[in-house]
Amino acid sequence: MEVVKRTRMSPAERRAQLLDLGARMLAERPLEQISVEEIADQAGVSRGLLFHYFASKHDFHLAIVRHAGADMLANTEPDPTLRPMEMLHASVSAYVDYVSANRNTYLSLLRGSASGDEEMRDEFERTRAVQADRIVSHLPRLGIAPDARIILAVRGWIAFVEEATITWLRDPQISRDELVDLHVQALPAVTLTPGVAAALLR
Repeated sequence: MEVVKRTRMSPAERRAQLLDLGARMLAERPLEQISVEEIADQAGVSRGLLFHYFASKHDFHLAIVRHAGADMLANTEPDPTLRPMEMLHASVSAYVDYVSANRNTYLSLLRGSASGDEEMRDEFERTRAVQADRIVSHLPRLGIAPDARIILAVRGWIAFVEEATITWLRDPQISRDELVDLHVQALPAVTLTPGVAAALLR
């Protein structure tokens, strides 16, 4: 990457610039290899100024993870004007496309969630919680009252989608559309009774 000529920015603009540079670098290398010195050089600012916005290297890395998680959620936001199953299909399609286009970034997020860093795990957990809440909040439109069993099953489904998608990226033995259908069909299968699940998938 080329060094960016330093320009005057508001504090919010400068912070956003640093996070954007960090997110772009995350697409090329693991989080732990992102250097604050290199980010500062690319932004055309001093290392000290970067630490004016982020208290430490760890704080900067945490902000990058938060930024990447927010980007993924924004790109997979459900369309409430669609019918529930159509909305699920559209969101899953957007998720698969996002992860495919941002493979290295997403793998870094998953590694962070599995690391010994509690704050990193908490950030990824917040992203998963938003994904689960999106699904659970729309179940009443299907006449389904969410209970503890369903909520637990939704969380398990999210873990399945993550693992299956990453495995598919490494070795795509089925098509992208087949992967999306697998994910969509799996949610009713694990959360609802067989009769209700079959009715939804007709």
